[in-house]
Amino acid sequence: MICPKCQGALRTYERNGVHIEQCGDCRGIFLYKGELEHLAAAEARWQSAPPAPSSPPPAYNAPAPSYGSPQPVYYKRKKSFLHELFD
Repeated sequence: MICPKCQGALRTYERNGVHIEQCGDCRGIFLYKGELEHLAAAEARWQSAPPAPSSPPPAYNAPAPSYGSPQPVYYKRKKSFLHELFD
């Protein structure tokens, strides 16, 4: 197919049951009719998915307290469904 914006060639991808057309030149994303609704439904399912079961607490003693200022804790943010779709 041909890109309606720049007349470049479109490549078809299917990810999670959603057909996506992407232009190799302008990197535009084009969806078939009804695919946006499929994306919205998949995003809603992704957000409402239950978290992974937590593991039992470790059987060993807590580490000895450290002296000085505590190191900041950084948590990795969960990616959205759309980030996972286009990775």
